[in-house]
Amino acid sequence: MTQATPSPLLHLSRHHLGHGAEVVLRDLDVHLEHGERVALLGASGAGKSTLLEALRSALHEQGTPAAWCPQRQGLVPQLSVYHNIFMGRLDQQSSLTNLLNLLRPRPAHWQAVAAVCEPLGIAGLMERSVEALSGGQRQRVAIARALYQGYDLFLGDEPVASVDPHQASQLIHWIHSRHATSVVALHQKELALTHFTRVIGLGKDENGNGKVLLDANTDDLKPQDLDCLYPAASSEPLDVD
Repeated sequence: MTQATPSPLLHLSRHHLGHGAEVVLRDLDVHLEHGERVALLGASGAGKSTLLEALRSALHEQGTPAAWCPQRQGLVPQLSVYHNIFMGRLDQQSSLTNLLNLLRPRPAHWQAVAAVCEPLGIAGLMERSVEALSGGQRQRVAIARALYQGYDLFLGDEPVASVDPHQASQLIHWIHSRHATSVVALHQKELALTHFTRVIGLGKDENGNGKVLLDANTDDLKPQDLDCLYPAASSEPLDVD
């Protein structure tokens, strides 16, 4: 008996993606499989954020929840680290529970948030306001909020851009340990090749159109294979698209 091939987690086919009348990515055909760890690479403005937003929207439409760690973090500076992380589950609990927790955190919720914070090195900062944190600490809070959501799928837009390479490696490892599937936009080529199973590279074709220029398993790639994604750069660019 022939075993059926499992269906992909998501398939975006022949899509044009952009903002209003501006097309950022043309003729998109991207699939996402269960259990993959996908790194999105490309120069600034290549469309990594645009693709992540499209994936997130399509997953939501089909009823697949995903932990979300946006590039601009979306933290509330005046609130504590604890409350910012707790907000990751606001839609999973009643309004009354959320209101009472704002006034006085329940021990069970506090312990659950602390369990996420501990391996990220921010458990001692839970009572501190986010506005008092460094950039790297804020990035860890944003990651913790996504982890606290408890979903199998993680979508991250430059989640380790504000930390050094060693810390970035640790954070990616922890993200993968908590999620079966992940799609993460990066600007570190080495990190993509060592911590992910697949690379989707975005860039411009000969006509200046945004395209998927590369889609391959990391086992089949070498660092120089990624140079085509940064034709005008002499060093790693920081993605702000």
